Amino acid sequence: MQHVASATEVAQEKVIDAKKAVPWIIFLIFFAVLNETVFNVSTPEIAKQYGITPTGVSWVLTTFIIFFGIGSVIYGRLSDIFSLKKLIVAGILIYSIGSALGFVLQAWYPAVIFARAVQGAGASAIPALVMVVVARYFSPSDRGKVFGLLTSTVSFAIAVGPVVGGFVSSSLHWTYLFIIPLFTLISIPFFNQILPEEKRKEGSVDILGAALVAFSVAGIIVYLSFPHWYYLAASLALFIWFISHILKAKDPFIEPSLFRNKLLRGGLIVGFLVFCTVMGIMFVIPLMLAKVNDLGTSTIGLILFPGAMCAVIFGTIGGNLADKKGNNFVVFIGLGLLVISLVAIAFLVGHSPWFISAALLPTYVGFSFVQTALANRVSLTLSVSETGVGMGLFNLISFISGAVGTALVAKLLDGGMMEFYKNPVLNSVTAIPYSNLLIIFAAVIIVSGLFYLRIFTKKAAGESSEAAA
Repeated sequence: MQHVASATEVAQEKVIDAKKAVPWIIFLIFFAVLNETVFNVSTPEIAKQYGITPTGVSWVLTTFIIFFGIGSVIYGRLSDIFSLKKLIVAGILIYSIGSALGFVLQAWYPAVIFARAVQGAGASAIPALVMVVVARYFSPSDRGKVFGLLTSTVSFAIAVGPVVGGFVSSSLHWTYLFIIPLFTLISIPFFNQILPEEKRKEGSVDILGAALVAFSVAGIIVYLSFPHWYYLAASLALFIWFISHILKAKDPFIEPSLFRNKLLRGGLIVGFLVFCTVMGIMFVIPLMLAKVNDLGTSTIGLILFPGAMCAVIFGTIGGNLADKKGNNFVVFIGLGLLVISLVAIAFLVGHSPWFISAALLPTYVGFSFVQTALANRVSLTLSVSETGVGMGLFNLISFISGAVGTALVAKLLDGGMMEFYKNPVLNSVTAIPYSNLLIIFAAVIIVSGLFYLRIFTKKAAGESSEAAA
């Protein structure tokens, strides 16, 4: 999202009325981002309906994340060439078509997965292009406030997604979650009216590069779900092809020179580990509550809601704290909260689900701290000319890591690999794999913190003052 804003800071061709535009922009962003988490609490019900394993049901989330992540970067590049108005309308239509397909073809699980892919491809246009609209057509005096509102809207949508999903699934049926995105169609007349006409500009999009990234990542995730050597081999071959391609391409999907930046590389690795772990947590907790505590989707949504709302509040607090104490301070506070929370949940599995709800609060707060400060820290490693594409890469890594984390966790649970140790405080045999998995999550977070310490300490980074960062 930051990539888009940086790449399109051009002279204002027209200033649109913020008071009229902001409500519609918030409306559109809310319904686009909501779909990232609205299916989370319904995964147990989906798995039961189709008779599939955690690996199988994880594709409901993973497919959307992959297409959303890749699409966000592609639409950002397209906005420099094609009309914003046409791209936004196209994104809304694709998003709605995917939603309609999912509802109509709900009897066939592969069709549901295909619909989620189409949804992701369409929904990815919305946050990416809305940022372009704000940067290009809002007056400088309005932009800061609007970006702040958008950030809060995104956090709120992610937070209420599980609650909305639980309510709809328990009141109607989980397939009605596909109907929710159709509300975005209401905004098309507004954007057609308020956005100016634009002519096609010069430039090209590295479609091959984007496709190679998408398929290489998809290959890894397929391999995690179905461990046949040829999936991994295909993924590695595609990745090697991608590296060779960007070294020769005139306008590569990812600029090779970025990878020579040591601090950026470190930030991407830490981001991958943390985002991968947190998305794995978000996937496994609903399954755990359904399996161990025998809870329904609506109750699971209520269990997750307090923590999710904390992320909305503490994201801003984390940003303010980073300005005063430095990004490193906030990152370590966030990682510490994640470790404490994960260890606590590991010991509480099988006990009252409201204990789990309370223990999840530091998870959400810790992640909001890490997400805010790490993004800011990474941005400071980039020159002005690199900020757009560098942050775009950081955002892409966060989406990819989420998909990998979800698939990996599903595979670990399916394979029975998490039953190696019985925590003596557990009161249920079914709690064993989830408790062990959470302990592993905590260990990964600790490793991430040690790596961050090595890369981003004053000595390693050559900084004179972290607080200044």
